[in-house]
Amino acid sequence: MFIDYAQIEVIAGNGGDGAVTFRREKYVPKGGPSGGNGGNGGNIIVETDSNLSTLLDFRYKKIYKAEKGVLGGSSLKDGKNGEDIVIKLPPGTIIKDADSGKILFDLNEENQRFVLAKGGRGGKGNSNFATPTRRTPRFAEPGKPGESLKVILELKLIADVGLVGFPNAGKSTLISTISAARPKIADYPFTTLEPNLGIVRYKDYQSFTVADIPGIIEGAHEGKGLGIKFLRHIERTKILLFLIDITSDDYQRDFDILYNELKSYSKVLVKKNIIVSLSKADLLERKEITKISKAKLKKSKSPVIIFSSATKYGIEELIDKLWIAIQNT
Repeated sequence: MFIDYAQIEVIAGNGGDGAVTFRREKYVPKGGPSGGNGGNGGNIIVETDSNLSTLLDFRYKKIYKAEKGVLGGSSLKDGKNGEDIVIKLPPGTIIKDADSGKILFDLNEENQRFVLAKGGRGGKGNSNFATPTRRTPRFAEPGKPGESLKVILELKLIADVGLVGFPNAGKSTLISTISAARPKIADYPFTTLEPNLGIVRYKDYQSFTVADIPGIIEGAHEGKGLGIKFLRHIERTKILLFLIDITSDDYQRDFDILYNELKSYSKVLVKKNIIVSLSKADLLERKEITKISKAKLKKSKSPVIIFSSATKYGIEELIDKLWIAIQNT
């Protein structure tokens, strides 16, 4: 199950109290203070793990609490530090403060590691407060409380190319043709119910990633359909590949609807490098395709690319152009 949103509470450990003890040795009639320091509370640490691709674990566990530090001991023995808790997250996760909405961390790389909530410092034992004029302090410092907060986790897939189109534009078929991804494919709208990520092999030892999200319909930015829910997954992509059904009676209208829905969601999306393609070329005669091939749409910087996932027509050219665009972005 693909889960891309979760809210959890993290509670770092409290520091252990310092100890109030005195030396009691056989041949030392008036032993001095010997209370050790309390241990530090455990931290809550977040770490990216490239083996993860969903926030599913956080659907079932909502509270993460680290160990508190142990009380200081006698004979100047310090208490043990509380164990840290390491929360592993897929790359692409944004961590926000649940109350303010402020972004705390953007985990957009592999092997990133941050302290999300710091454990409390252990209190000092009474041995730290002895002075020439106060030889037997009968007090110690209490441990400090650990940090606690509620956070929102949002996952945004990290991909080079994001596929954008109406339901049944052929996005899932394309990603299954050019990569090893196997999304559900059927002849009815909204076959794709969750994002799919595919790795496209290019030439001998190169590759790039493609993200497919559910189809977008007019009014998506107002909550219609499914696309708006997953648009965050193409915010990190370098290239946007628009797919328009070649049998449409108005390519410019379809392009404008998709463009305006993205713009209404985030102006950042329409500033990306946009490549427009016409899918399902197998549904037209070759002479009709030749006539359409020189078409250029407003707000699109280059001629459309025509392809068919069914017959592989134009697929090689499409992959080449995507690769060149990625390298130049």
